[in-house]
Order: sequence, then C-alpha cells, then structure tokens
Amino acid sequence: MTDHPTLALVTGASRGLGAAIAERLAANGTHVVAVARTQGALEELDDRIQAAGGQATLAPMDICDAGAMQHLCRNIHDRWGALPLWVHTAVQTPPLSPATMADDKDFAKALDTNVTALQRLIPYVSPLLMASGGGQAVFFDDDRPLKFASAYMATKAAQRALINAWQAEATTARAARVHLLTPRPMPTAVRGRFHPSENRDALASPHDEAARLMGGIGL
Repeated sequence: MTDHPTLALVTGASRGLGAAIAERLAANGTHVVAVARTQGALEELDDRIQAAGGQATLAPMDICDAGAMQHLCRNIHDRWGALPLWVHTAVQTPPLSPATMADDKDFAKALDTNVTALQRLIPYVSPLLMASGGGQAVFFDDDRPLKFASAYMATKAAQRALINAWQAEATTARAARVHLLTPRPMPTAVRGRFHPSENRDALASPHDEAARLMGGIGL
C-alpha cells in the first residue's frame, strides 16, 4: 500500500460514495477539500470527519461554475502548492424517460455536469497533480440499464471517453495516474432513481465500497 496522500480534492463529496471516500481519506490523515452544492450536507460530513479526528476544508459550490472551480484550484495551489489526489464522484441523474421523449433541459443539465464540467476540470486540476510528482485522479463508472436512461447513458459514455483519453495520454513520469473504477450496486440516491422498488438491504454500503475501491489502488 502506498503512503496516504496529505491532501485530496473530492468533488461530489456530500453524500453516497463521495462522502464515504472523504471520510475514509480523512480518517487516514488526509486533509480533504470537499466540494458539493449542498452546504448542509457538507457540514454534516465535516462533523463526522472531525468526530473521527480528521480535517476537511468545505467548498460549497457547483462544479459547473467554471469561475468558482478556477478560484478553488488557484487557492489549492496558493495554499498547498500541489494536489496528490483528486476523487470525482459528482454526477447528474436526469429523470427517466423513453428515448423518444427525452427532455432537452434535462439532457442539457446532465451534459453540463457529467461532461462539460469534467472537460473543464481536467485542465484545471491536472497541473496540481503534476506538481505533486504525478498524483492520482479517480473516477467511477457504472452499469445502469439502457432502458429509459438515454440522457444519463449518453453523458456517461462521453464522460468515459474523456477519462479513457486522459488515461491513454498519461505516459510521462510526472503524469497523473488515472483510474476508472466500478462500484458494486449501493443504496444511493442515484441508484434509487433507476431502481425505485429494489431491496436496498441487499446492496453494498458506500463505506464498504470506499474501502474496497480505494484500497484496490493503494489508498
């Protein structure tokens, strides 16, 4: 197992897998910069992190706000100089609908969060990862059913293409190590939208998945 990073940026940190990963990292001595839109959920995360003896910096902002994310990355540079780890769990799940009835506004919102925001963030964050001697960037895939999820699946496919391209291009010694991991089904709000009548007791807990997935890459 590698040494635990001293600093991590977690985008989409307020709930589900993002929150569980933030808690795991903080418990191992990593200072977590936690980004999410919901102030209250971030404060609850911070309470749990502090209760376990960890530290976090809360950044209540929308990853789709390019100016806010630029400012955050500049602040990370000015305060710490580098970023060893970026974990990205933020996702927009549009309402389910047949492909023949897909709503333009819902699709545009999913595209903005799942694709455009990530396309911006990679150039913002990658210099901070390189400054740490390479760093690691961690993303997550899933196996959502195609039926009634055309907007979600289309934007996730585009997101996957961005990540795969970055993986293929990261060939120098100082380039970030880019991971694309697949969690087991968890009782998250995202999955609940796709499987509203599912027995949630049979699903993996986000904390167990955080331990399995991050442990698998030495974190």
